[in-house]
Amino acid sequence: MAAAIVTAAAAVVIPITAAQAAPAPDDPSAVHSLRGPVTDERFYFVMADRFNNGSTANDDGGLGPDPMVSGFDPTKKGFYNGGDLKGLRDKIDYIQGLGTTSIWLTPSFKNKAVQPEDKSAGYHGYWVTDFTQIDPHLGTNAELKSLIDEAHARGMKVYFDIITNHTADVIGYGKDGDRAAYKSKDAAPYLTAAGVPFDDRDYAGTGSFPALDAAKSFPYTPELDAGETDLKVPAWLNDPTLYHNRGDTTFEGENSFYGDFFGLDDLFTEHPTVVNGMIDVYTQWIGGFGVDGFRIDTMKHVNDEFWQQFGPRVLDYAKAHGKDEFFMFGEVFDTSKSFTSQFTTRNKMQAVLDFPFQDAARNFASRGQAAKGLESFFGGDDWYTDADSNVYELPTFLGNHDMGRIGSFITADNPDADDAERVARDRLAHELMYFSRGNPVVYYGDEQGFTGPGGDQDARQTLFASKVPDYLDDDLLGTDTTHAGDNFNPAHPLYRGISGLAALTTEHPALRNGAHQNRYASEGPGIYAFSRTDATAQREYVVSINNSEQPQTAAVPTYVGKRTFSRIYGDASAEVKTSADGKLTVTVPPLSAVVYESAGRIPQSKAAPAVTLQEPATSAADNSRVRVAADVDGSSFYEVTFEARTGGGKWTSIGTDDTAPYQVFHDVSALKAGAAVEYRAMVLDNGGHSSVSQPRNGTVPAPVLSLVSPKEGSSVKGKVEVSAVASPEKADYTIRFERSISGGDWSEIGQDSSSPAYTAVDDLGTLALPDGTQLRYRALMDVPGVGAVASGTRTVVAGELPQPASVTVAGSLNSEIGCQGDWQPDCRAAFMTLDPADKIWRFTADLDAGRYEFKAALNGSWDENYGAGGALNGNNIVLDHPGGPVTFRYDNSTHLLSAVYASQQPGAVAAAGDMNSELGCAGDWMPDCDLAQLTLDTKDLVWKLTTTLPAGSYGFKAALNRSWTENYGAGGAPGGGNVSITHDGGQITFRYDHFSHLITAG
Repeated sequence: MAAAIVTAAAAVVIPITAAQAAPAPDDPSAVHSLRGPVTDERFYFVMADRFNNGSTANDDGGLGPDPMVSGFDPTKKGFYNGGDLKGLRDKIDYIQGLGTTSIWLTPSFKNKAVQPEDKSAGYHGYWVTDFTQIDPHLGTNAELKSLIDEAHARGMKVYFDIITNHTADVIGYGKDGDRAAYKSKDAAPYLTAAGVPFDDRDYAGTGSFPALDAAKSFPYTPELDAGETDLKVPAWLNDPTLYHNRGDTTFEGENSFYGDFFGLDDLFTEHPTVVNGMIDVYTQWIGGFGVDGFRIDTMKHVNDEFWQQFGPRVLDYAKAHGKDEFFMFGEVFDTSKSFTSQFTTRNKMQAVLDFPFQDAARNFASRGQAAKGLESFFGGDDWYTDADSNVYELPTFLGNHDMGRIGSFITADNPDADDAERVARDRLAHELMYFSRGNPVVYYGDEQGFTGPGGDQDARQTLFASKVPDYLDDDLLGTDTTHAGDNFNPAHPLYRGISGLAALTTEHPALRNGAHQNRYASEGPGIYAFSRTDATAQREYVVSINNSEQPQTAAVPTYVGKRTFSRIYGDASAEVKTSADGKLTVTVPPLSAVVYESAGRIPQSKAAPAVTLQEPATSAADNSRVRVAADVDGSSFYEVTFEARTGGGKWTSIGTDDTAPYQVFHDVSALKAGAAVEYRAMVLDNGGHSSVSQPRNGTVPAPVLSLVSPKEGSSVKGKVEVSAVASPEKADYTIRFERSISGGDWSEIGQDSSSPAYTAVDDLGTLALPDGTQLRYRALMDVPGVGAVASGTRTVVAGELPQPASVTVAGSLNSEIGCQGDWQPDCRAAFMTLDPADKIWRFTADLDAGRYEFKAALNGSWDENYGAGGALNGNNIVLDHPGGPVTFRYDNSTHLLSAVYASQQPGAVAAAGDMNSELGCAGDWMPDCDLAQLTLDTKDLVWKLTTTLPAGSYGFKAALNRSWTENYGAGGAPGGGNVSITHDGGQITFRYDHFSHLITAG
């Protein structure tokens, strides 16, 4: 009998019966919520080259005066500007005066000084060639040791920014070029030295690996220039078989793990030599120099098995060398807690940078969004709760060297605000960061009101006097000074404000590591209130923060009634007393915060409250996590410990939560689908009493399969790549793919067992299908104990996608554009025009201000029409129009009709690529070259550049606003891979559509 197909949307839960046995008597123990060694740090994140120039002797790194050799040019933002480690030490009083407890340095190892392909230098530290030496532009190993010793003498720590994913761009691919397009593992599997195909994921984490041959094993043959065969240190880094050698990443799917970052040599982190080598490299900096912790670059682009070995082994080494508070946190550039938390749960790391916090803080403080957004954000903190880590260890930040500064965001989000408002919003963001859970990070220069127009090089100004033209015209917050002079001003209002926040949290440590409990949130802009409570001191602090531009009043719940609270921060009543039901009425001035401290401890409970476990359920956000939650009677300060066991074995803690609602998200990715897991919960009250729930059983869910390609509704022909991913991912999966023609039976088109992306190719050339034939695809896998698991389906069309005879913007705007009335599907004045270059229908109209409703009507009638979301016969699309020209855009593959404006367009778009020199630019890949700029066609809002090029193959991307800060590559992906074309020579037109971010040439 055929196995049943299941969707694996939720865990199967075994109900509790009245006759169920009591919990096993193996000493259940409710404990305090974990506070790791680092829950009270205050970081200062600094790029040494851009902080202070303590010695001009090392400016060129000993490489001479030519900037294209030494990388030193203080007039250019993409080159070394002169800052160094001595400069940091010279200004350590300034850093410490901000309340800093830990200095975090961007990568400081020896870099490839210049990568000519990038027309910039390694001032940032991410192009490492020698992992054992400080970059000569920044100083010496001895100067680093002096800086660390000085910091330690002051009670401060020093953190290193480290890289395990890649090295400098040294490896080339011969005739295929130095920066070739990515080749997938399905198209070109790895081969052993004997020529046998294998999947590297079968060996990751095992300690063994097949022998490799540089000439045979890779899709591209790695080659080293004669002068660079021994460039890297340690020596094992010069072995080209220890790199993935697959071409450039597009930062999506499989290639986000295996591809080169803009040519940077991507390490084979599945290989045990790389794992052990990186552990050896970084433990030497701990033992030899006393480094106190690591921030780890590009963590999400390295396989899980690497982190599962790297983290515990480095931490063990640090503790063995007296570093009991050694701390590591990774960069996982994502705003989803269900994803970022995977690195602290299954991947055994202590913490990750809190990118979700940055997004939430900007939305609240800069954009003035509803306070409920913060309540929802902090309500998801339990994603990070597990047995050995939690959210309290996460470093929080407001901006950084990649994305841009908080001052830049505030300026962009509030273009009409004066300086006083922008400073107030900046202060508000820092108040939220310092008073809420996590460890605040100040990005150097933010304390002096630095702004800048964007991220990357535009957010890396010097604190010492700058000679960079692009920096000199920045408008700093809270001051009339510019970047033409030094900016080490301890009297700056933001410096003084941040220093004051640091001092207050030192005096009241519960504001740094106390339990963070949501208390109140306005429906719109207004007050978000929360309390911070230390489990030992049991004194409650109430923080109320107002993001509206008017005073706001709220009744904030607390743990105790009829209690006096004293103001310790902000402009409000000196004392307030809670009502009988425990509510504290506070009034908070606009764009500011107020903090109150209770007069005494929370009254102790007389007996432990009852605790009841809810049914365990698979999380909708992450199929590999089971939500385990408990209800606790009462409303005092409680801590709930959750435990799990399988097969009647020993109970094991899976985390302790100290804020309601009490829950953890148990990572079951290592368990087999269908396995039974037993859970229980124990509550610890503030009087030291505890009680235990009855256990409940759940079942590990089946994995979820998701199709990645082909795109829904697209047209396909020839060889169609059908790909899927599985969650959770495991190396032993085998995925089979099926296709249905015109609604007929499913037939298999192929299988694949090569993780992490699974692919089959459907050759339509053998089927002779007429254009317009409907095809459906799906992926399936057999899961022991569960049955067959199927993905959703993707429906596409064979051949050219048939276009309608006409498309009308039919709606309440028709009479304004010359139709006899509104809602006229046959009115030619409202007909759209099909652009044959990209198969998009467009129509531009000049309309009066007002609200309009409309739909896309096909073939001059209502028989086939599409509304909101591209739905057939869907709801009207609503447009609140400010008045003036508007361009309507209809895509027949998705049926989406959208309105776009010239005001939404970027200031400039360049076709930046390796053809720029042929266009007359000074070099290739130049987003600021005038000759590479496209022009916006106001008739259809498509950017275009028609020029001539000699015959050849070219790679390019769309670079916006004359920089790489915002760029789009293949498939319109942000920061995506290069778009490649082969040109026969002669005229060519580059086109960019800002709606889809697609850049094409033809």
